[in-house]
Amino acid sequence: QVQLVESGGGLVQAGGSLRLSCAASGNIFRINDVGWYRQAPGKQRELVATITSGGTTNYADSVKGRFTVSRDDAKKSVYLQMNSLKPEDTAVYYCNANIRPAPIPWDYDYWGQGTQVTVSS
Repeated sequence: QVQLVESGGGLVQAGGSLRLSCAASGNIFRINDVGWYRQAPGKQRELVATITSGGTTNYADSVKGRFTVSRDDAKKSVYLQMNSLKPEDTAVYYCNANIRPAPIPWDYDYWGQGTQVTVSS
């Protein structure tokens, strides 16, 4: 059974930093593209950043220059470094990964349970 677990959220003052982690576990053959999403109260879930299996990254305009996504395939983990945090970054952050479990020859999308990030002004 493949699972994604996010960690690293918390309460931080504006201007501070947090590093989120997304760790995959289970019988995994390959982790393909991974995305970080967030959902603030009363708002729709939005895409924050993505990283492909080849390491290509993309960011939402609202976080460009402040957030950095990276991956360590040996550790089956993806990270989101968040700097210069703003109160509007407050949300639950979710990891979404396209994964090929072993030995199944198909890819599936998996979601983590989310981690709360709260930025105080």
